[in-house]
Amino acid sequence: MPAPRQDTRGIVNAADLLSRVRFRRHEPAPRLRPYLEHYWLIDWDLPQPYATHVVPHPSVNIVFQRYARQEPFAEVAGVGLDLFSQEITAVGRVCGVQFRPGGFRPFAPQAPVAEWTGRRLALPAVFPDPAHAPALAGALDAVLAPDDDHVRVAALDALLLGLGPHGRGPEPDPQADLAMTLVDRIRRDRSIRRVGDFARDQELPVRSLQRLFAAYVGVGPKWIILRYRIHEALERAEDERAVDWAGLAADLGYADQAHLVRDFTATIGVPPTVHAAH
Repeated sequence: MPAPRQDTRGIVNAADLLSRVRFRRHEPAPRLRPYLEHYWLIDWDLPQPYATHVVPHPSVNIVFQRYARQEPFAEVAGVGLDLFSQEITAVGRVCGVQFRPGGFRPFAPQAPVAEWTGRRLALPAVFPDPAHAPALAGALDAVLAPDDDHVRVAALDALLLGLGPHGRGPEPDPQADLAMTLVDRIRRDRSIRRVGDFARDQELPVRSLQRLFAAYVGVGPKWIILRYRIHEALERAEDERAVDWAGLAADLGYADQAHLVRDFTATIGVPPTVHAAH
């Protein structure tokens, strides 16, 4: 499996955020790697409040969070449809598990992943089986209390290896494997622009592809194609001083620059030229 990604795709004003917080990614245990992108850890100690903004990936996350003047908590965050914003202040810590798109269902096979889309639920609400109780017991403190990254990672490994249908970790699921493979192709191949063409290339009916994505990813293939376009446009807007927006629109498969501007503005809240100027 590939090492954790090094890019900052999806993070709005990434350089500004990373100058204020300690952000790290870590690999999970070998048995978990087929299903996970990585673990992500953030710690901060800020004199002034700071607002973070993220364009979510088509991934489910398990997130352990500790903020100033709040009780720590853990939740399952389904695929986020809108821009996610969070104010951080004083001293805090977040430890997260980012699943590969399609990789969460083997841990919670009782419901289609679309059931969690756009929702954030307490961890026990998604894993109510008594077989999961040993893994959940004490997980909050085990993940958030240690200062050593390796100890936190070990606690996350122990949690995930205690979930799954029988409380013994994920079990093989060919449909999950297929979903993960297909989403990865969309992410890597910018020539994939239409769902119908993609379905034909995979020798799948469009409806079968859509049902697979609803059950295992949580959003449809058209949404994912668009989201990865916006991630790339956002990264270009932040990395380059002078972006050829018309050329980028063509590279990403848009009919024209206006369509890219419309989608970027709807997702980020400002036009790409305005965002790039900040």
